[in-house]
Amino acid sequence: MESPIHIPFKNSQNPNATFDILQLKELYERENLDHSPFDLHLVEFYMIILIEKGQGSHTIDFINFECNEGTLLTIRKDQIHKFNQGNTEIKGTLLLFTDTFLVSYLEKLEALKSLQLFNEVLGTPKIQLSKAELEEINYLFERIKKEYFKINDDYSLGIIRSELHILIAKLYRIKSSNNQIINNRKYLSEFIEFQNLVEQNVTKYSKVKEYAKLLGVSTKTLNTITKTIVNKSAKEFIDDICITQIKRLLINTEFSVKEIAYASGFEESTNFYKYFKRHTELTPEKFRNTFR
Repeated sequence: MESPIHIPFKNSQNPNATFDILQLKELYERENLDHSPFDLHLVEFYMIILIEKGQGSHTIDFINFECNEGTLLTIRKDQIHKFNQGNTEIKGTLLLFTDTFLVSYLEKLEALKSLQLFNEVLGTPKIQLSKAELEEINYLFERIKKEYFKINDDYSLGIIRSELHILIAKLYRIKSSNNQIINNRKYLSEFIEFQNLVEQNVTKYSKVKEYAKLLGVSTKTLNTITKTIVNKSAKEFIDDICITQIKRLLINTEFSVKEIAYASGFEESTNFYKYFKRHTELTPEKFRNTFR
């Protein structure tokens, strides 16, 4: 079985850099892309998209977000997304970077906060900036652009990394002040560790006790952690991650439903059908056809 379609980080302007800047117009007009930006695809890097003019929508993990001037979207590694058709008149800027670029010089706590900004489980990927906030964020974008395109010396990537850290901290503050992200909550680091384990192992392990053992905690403690952070039981959270990954396979690959059932850890396709329909109220085929 082939792997799902992943889009790796590739900087055609500076092949050695793990950071890049693109204008939306430039992305739409690129002829050497090996995928269509208007089809759902899974990215292996982080993105910040700032809409500067026009209106439209953007799909992130099967949810459409309306966009206009001042909309900012954060997309994390391994999310599935697409630029929607009809948006070609929108003007905006994309910042693209790998997790290595983001956290290489940050303290562990600061790295956790930075990555939390992109965690769709902990907060919405969309920020609608006020006029004052947009001016402040635009100023940082312009500083990054100047360093990247005009100065571009041996110190530029280090300076850009620091500017990006400031940008993320300011976006984190905006989300926090608007109650759009979980902040300073007990068990947050434990929850993120659990989330990472589930995302990496959900096709192998589906029981709460299996993850509790991996984390070295009781099932009761694990349920307390998920209830505190996302107001769900540990099993409900495991099911959410499993369903999201199944959806990605249905949309982003040509695998048969039977192949996807097996890849998702189901030995019987009948059980897979029941599981998917119970959580989505759709059959796998119906869901796949909805996005094609």
